[in-house]
Amino acid sequence: MSRFPFQRLQSELAELIARTPPGGRLPSEPELAKLLGVSRATLREAMRTFETQGLIRRRQGSGTYVVGRVSVFESGLEVLESLETLARRMGLSLRVSDLVVERVFANQELADIFASPLAMPLTRVRRVMWTEERPVAYLVDMLPEEVLKAEQLPDDFGGSVLDFLLDRGDPLTVARAAISAIGAPPDVAKALQIQRGDVLLHFTSRLYDTSGRVVDYALSYFIPGYFHFHVVRRVVANSR
Repeated sequence: MSRFPFQRLQSELAELIARTPPGGRLPSEPELAKLLGVSRATLREAMRTFETQGLIRRRQGSGTYVVGRVSVFESGLEVLESLETLARRMGLSLRVSDLVVERVFANQELADIFASPLAMPLTRVRRVMWTEERPVAYLVDMLPEEVLKAEQLPDDFGGSVLDFLLDRGDPLTVARAAISAIGAPPDVAKALQIQRGDVLLHFTSRLYDTSGRVVDYALSYFIPGYFHFHVVRRVVANSR
């Protein structure tokens, strides 16, 4: 399909989404592809644009729904702060679901990350973060048991391991993160109620204490349309 017809397809989809009230269900994928005269593969490619903007949400086995106005979490990446802290500052609602706190053992990759023996016991914290009744982020933290035991998390745990450690007074210093765009793995797609392979923002980060030890290895998956991250960079004069 040439560029112009694809743009026309996106325009027609935008009009259809605009005519559908928030919470309304769009026609099924086969119906919509037939209506617009395109293949299902081309339709999926065009739909991804609107999904990453947070305008629609596809639910596995249910269909595609119009979301309506989206509340966006906006933050700079120069300072590490939790989603809870960000939500409070912006006046946005946030809640945690599907919380799983479990004991696991370090494989070779995790042993290398923590500079620890193989099979060292770790506490893994998995959860889904919701805003306005929509799942928007899937978070996984792994910490040595000597840093955090499962029973230490309070019953009213709001979803932020970082805030828990800070409130406890742990001597944290910096975090290093790698950021990429990935296709949603099956388990993450299910948790976020999206399609497998849909685009997500993926952060892989290591949190260090004052001794230079990694105390938390975190994997974060964000639905792009709900998050705007930015970086302020200093201009350095040319040395020539």
